[in-house]
Amino acid sequence: MVVEIPEELLVSKPGQFFMLKSLQDAFSLRRPISIHQVNKQDRTMEFYYEVKGRGTESLADFQEGEKISLQGPLGHGFSVVKDKKVIVIGGGMGIAPMKYLLDDLKENNEVTFIAGGRNQAAIEILDFFSFQKLRAYITTDDGSVGMKGNVVTKLKDLLEQDSYDQIYVCGPHGMMIAAAETAQEKGVACEISLENRMACGVKACVGCSIQTVDGMRKVCYDGPVFDSRKIVNYEPKEKASICCGN
Repeated sequence: MVVEIPEELLVSKPGQFFMLKSLQDAFSLRRPISIHQVNKQDRTMEFYYEVKGRGTESLADFQEGEKISLQGPLGHGFSVVKDKKVIVIGGGMGIAPMKYLLDDLKENNEVTFIAGGRNQAAIEILDFFSFQKLRAYITTDDGSVGMKGNVVTKLKDLLEQDSYDQIYVCGPHGMMIAAAETAQEKGVACEISLENRMACGVKACVGCSIQTVDGMRKVCYDGPVFDSRKIVNYEPKEKASICCGN
């Protein structure tokens, strides 16, 4: 979905999100959708999401020119470093918000991108990516595209071969935890974009609270991006999503 955004809202950072809702849907709450891409020249923002429920179904029914209810940018995004050697990892629908991050990082860093999914259909979003100015690896569980295997296996290979300054991860819960543990074993800083059910997006409902070493924190406000070393026993709530929406 491409949305024309007021200029004052184009101050977003990679990893942040908007709460979106169709004006025709009077009964649903806004859905948290991460930013896929920003075009400041055209004053547009792109959102890529999976249709999984009533809220995203109503968004998918949008016609060109219709108005949308939005709130944002919200949350704490990724730390965009400079002059570093970094790895960006996206799994499944978690690939979507990484385009915005890659666009910012690759101008001033040495960037390696690992994208993976169950099969070819799960990574179709890569058709919208540019792989210029970065090194990219694609993995699929069934081997239908790229290397057969998963992103964590490739991450381990890269960390054995060379040293890196920073790792960024977004994707399924198990994949993110495994990637974070691998990064910690190698002493590499790692940021992960968490998923959790949320209703307000501004820490008012406390429905997205998680435990960290600094106490309870809200995914919508203190996250969704966290230093992986600060997360304690994270388990997403049922049907949680901020990368793709529900």
